[in-house]
Amino acid sequence: MKKIIKELPKVELHLHLDGSVRVSTVAEILNMDYEDAYSKMVCDKNTHSLTDYLTKFELPVRIMQTKENLKRVTKELLEDLKEEHVIYVELRFAPLLHTKEGLTQKEVVEAVIEGIKEIPDVICNLILCCTRDNLENEQNFETVKVAKEFLGHGVVALDLAGDESKYPTKQFQNLFEQAWKLGIPYTIHAGEASDYHSILEALHLGASRIGHGIATIENEELMNRLRKNEILLEVCPGSNVDTNIVTEKKNHPVKRLFSNLLISINTDNRTVSNITLTEEYEDLIELFDFTLNDIKECNLNAIEHSFLNEKEKEKLKKQIEEEYYDATYRS
Repeated sequence: MKKIIKELPKVELHLHLDGSVRVSTVAEILNMDYEDAYSKMVCDKNTHSLTDYLTKFELPVRIMQTKENLKRVTKELLEDLKEEHVIYVELRFAPLLHTKEGLTQKEVVEAVIEGIKEIPDVICNLILCCTRDNLENEQNFETVKVAKEFLGHGVVALDLAGDESKYPTKQFQNLFEQAWKLGIPYTIHAGEASDYHSILEALHLGASRIGHGIATIENEELMNRLRKNEILLEVCPGSNVDTNIVTEKKNHPVKRLFSNLLISINTDNRTVSNITLTEEYEDLIELFDFTLNDIKECNLNAIEHSFLNEKEKEKLKKQIEEEYYDATYRS
């Protein structure tokens, strides 16, 4: 079964580039001991919150300040995704975090797109993140401008990421009003480190998907609204354990969310959470009695609510249907 799961086509809508950089790459570039780099990049028993979790991004962000390194880490991540048969990914990152050594946000995006071109076997589009700790900073508006410039040419959407508990979603209304006027789609991190009100705020701002959204289970009315409006939750079970939103994976409400709402399954950060999408699927089967058909449904949901055009969606949905049919027959 493990081999079958690895070979199944997969779709990931919620994956951070800076949280998925190879430890070996960081260690090499910074001339660090591998174990030292690992301890600073991967969650451990001392990770107790989203705030702790976010400290694991410091080293990868440090190296992601040149075109060469940005291109390299992107290419390597897509190599890793290809290895486990991820056929489509919406890869997100905050370009403003990679301008500390003189690159413009536009140059950052161009470098990442160059890395994507190196691995044509994985269809990859970019979601550009605005950051919550730049509430009064024009850099977020610059990110919106860059997203518009590259929209349809490697970039498909915007996002808002960062410490939700410190910077409430509702404070970014002006930012998303601008995105709305420019016709840029967006998803918003919400209901991860804050309660369900954050999700309501994201919906008020016009989000077409919700990043994480685990707090949805706190409010039945919200669940009904999400279901009625067909809003997809980008669920990241392993990450939610690392940020201490759930104490153990077996306690994650992913089964209830799946039974009531549209969800996709994601790793969030492959390196920081030390997990692959294949392993997420294995846990769904082992801990929550998901079937291959359930996992297929999550992937079809992901494609349907991706930021792809309809022609591209239909092609990928057909591939998923065919390969999962064969896998079910073999198992």
